[in-house]
Amino acid sequence: MSNVTDQGPLLEVEDLVKHFPAEGRGQVVRALDGVSFALRPGETLGIVGESGCGKSTLARTVLRLVEPTSGQVRFQGRDFLTASQRELRALRRHLQMIFQDPFSSLNPRMRVGDIVGEGWDIFPDLVPEAEREDRIGELLRRVGLAPGDAYRHPHQFSGGQRQRIGIARALAVEPSLIVCDEPVSALDVSIQAQVINLLADIQEERGIAYIFIAHDLSVIRRIADRVGVMYLGKLAEIGPTEEVYERPAHPYTRALLSSVPRPAGQPSTRILLEGDVPDPIDPPSGCRFRTRCWKATDRCAEQEPRLESPGGRPQLAACHYPEEAVMPA
Repeated sequence: MSNVTDQGPLLEVEDLVKHFPAEGRGQVVRALDGVSFALRPGETLGIVGESGCGKSTLARTVLRLVEPTSGQVRFQGRDFLTASQRELRALRRHLQMIFQDPFSSLNPRMRVGDIVGEGWDIFPDLVPEAEREDRIGELLRRVGLAPGDAYRHPHQFSGGQRQRIGIARALAVEPSLIVCDEPVSALDVSIQAQVINLLADIQEERGIAYIFIAHDLSVIRRIADRVGVMYLGKLAEIGPTEEVYERPAHPYTRALLSSVPRPAGQPSTRILLEGDVPDPIDPPSGCRFRTRCWKATDRCAEQEPRLESPGGRPQLAACHYPEEAVMPA
């Protein structure tokens, strides 16, 4: 995990909403429905949840790759969502993204060196033309590749190597924040560990903050300082990683963690959630998790729970009846 600084927030997200038109139905898909969090310099915030919960939409909306329906995003105190195109271009140098699919995220017609140095065409003052070849070699070495790889094309590399190229491309413009959208989900387990270790080492060296999105809870525990658990477009729980993993407050978090394999001989009780994730076009009233929750009462249908600290604990959870028990060791 990272060495988080005591500075003020690098990124502040407040009540972020993104609704998409539901094709042919005259309604909207509530992909994000009021998400708020802050991220400090050098910190890693992990985002987990089932498929369709809004994780990738959150990543793209925070970076304004898709325009939000409403809400606020402030980067280093500046309003990111109302920035002009000129201001946005300057800000984008500081916010980069590593994509899920290392095979489709690199232009197959470009050589690796051109891919890595692509950002310098937009921000030419970062690296003088005469120094670019050497700098590309340095970046490739830093991510575990050879300087000579700059002259090859993406199809000549494995999936793990392509993801390293994507990391080098993100690092080239010296960002303060990298959004990692499922960056290891397409890789073999052994390669996943190598890429995660590389990202952790780079963060230690450069103080970069990460938003790290994954469906693998073990991956998030390895790299994140804090974790946010999403369900149906909202945060169900957010807090320090060890606290959330060892003493989850939201029933949904507890159910997710119960599926993580434990070493032989350690007790484990799997919580199987009944029913399907509700339709984001017409989410349940009150608590969105109530249709699958074993604790649900009439209050859960009538009143939406606020994201607040359960009993003074370090995390925040949106639940009227938060969990108390510690997860099995």
